[in-house]
Amino acid sequence: MKEFKYTIKAADGIHARPAGVLVNTALKYTCEIIMKANGKEASVKKLFALMKLGVKQNDEITVLFNGSDETEAYDEITRNIGENY
Repeated sequence: MKEFKYTIKAADGIHARPAGVLVNTALKYTCEIIMKANGKEASVKKLFALMKLGVKQNDEITVLFNGSDETEAYDEITRNIGENY
């Protein structure tokens, strides 16, 4: 299992358009990818669940990766988050 912690820098937090890109990226992988924020957690593969986390600027998120392709997923998802949030 891999884990990534990140503090959101984007003024809009995690909003629909970049979250959609994040979901589409996550769907390429078979491993489980879970985001935790604000005492809640959601699959990064489900847009509405991800949006319900209500992640805003300066919130800390934790993303967990578990499965056979977790290393590849970790590399791409963490790069995506760093570039967009």
